Amino acid sequence: MLVNLFIPTLNAGKIWKEVLDGLAKQNYPISRLVIIDSGSTDGTLDLINEETCDLIQIDKKDFDHGGTRQMATETFPDADVFVFLTQDAILAEPDAIAVMVQALEENPKLGMVYGRQLPHKNAKVLETHARLFNYPAVSKVKSMEDADRYGIRTISCSNSFAAYRKTAFLAVHGFPSGSILGEDVLIAGKMLLDGWKMAYLSHSKIHHSHDYSAIEEFKRYFDIGVFHVNNQWIFEKFGRAESEGLKYLKSELNYTFKHNPLLIPKCLFATGAKLVGYKLGLHYFSLPVRLRKSFSMTKAYWSRT
Repeated sequence: MLVNLFIPTLNAGKIWKEVLDGLAKQNYPISRLVIIDSGSTDGTLDLINEETCDLIQIDKKDFDHGGTRQMATETFPDADVFVFLTQDAILAEPDAIAVMVQALEENPKLGMVYGRQLPHKNAKVLETHARLFNYPAVSKVKSMEDADRYGIRTISCSNSFAAYRKTAFLAVHGFPSGSILGEDVLIAGKMLLDGWKMAYLSHSKIHHSHDYSAIEEFKRYFDIGVFHVNNQWIFEKFGRAESEGLKYLKSELNYTFKHNPLLIPKCLFATGAKLVGYKLGLHYFSLPVRLRKSFSMTKAYWSRT
């Protein structure tokens, strides 16, 4: 199967070299490496070789999580599989992409697969727990039949490392434009509703984690609330998110108590910030535009709405 790999970039930073090194070590051939850059000024583009990759350059204000990725696939559609990686995701092993392709080859009903996220090697307690909770060591195939069992987690996936079968991708019209985030969740839900299956592959690994402050968590969950209220069909088809939040909090408190109980106040404060941010996001229509942009992690979104 021919594989095109797409990476959106904007000032990828010091970690970018490790991302490219991880790509160079892959044992599955990549037909095209496509970089979609939104105006990097930190030397990100100095590290890529335009003889071995394709570069798309756009203005920062025009970046759209789904729309930009969709544009890239339409520009370079000549593949059987579209793989997407983020600029801060380091492929952990040489067969990370090969595992994804093999799964798609062996199961023609799979429309998409996504890999396991391990914390970065210098990750702190809370970000380490987040990866262990959301990306366990057991692989899983999910379909629409699992919605009653898993609820909204049925369409949990990731835009940091995922592969899409081109025929399934085209069948659901690819990534949607105009979403504040969650383009991966939207396409996963549409694929399941269209009869495709999706798989979580625990043996296809990347290092990817974030050390968010409480303010950043507030902003991130504000955006998640906006995303959910603008996509009510997710609730209707897969259930709500609040019960998952409670499960996560219990797990995080247990993990934090075992590894560094002094972080429990930080854990509780961050949880409160997430809850307040999420609830405000669900009711963003009643907020002044100035506050919407201030509360959001995705500033450019509000310039387009």
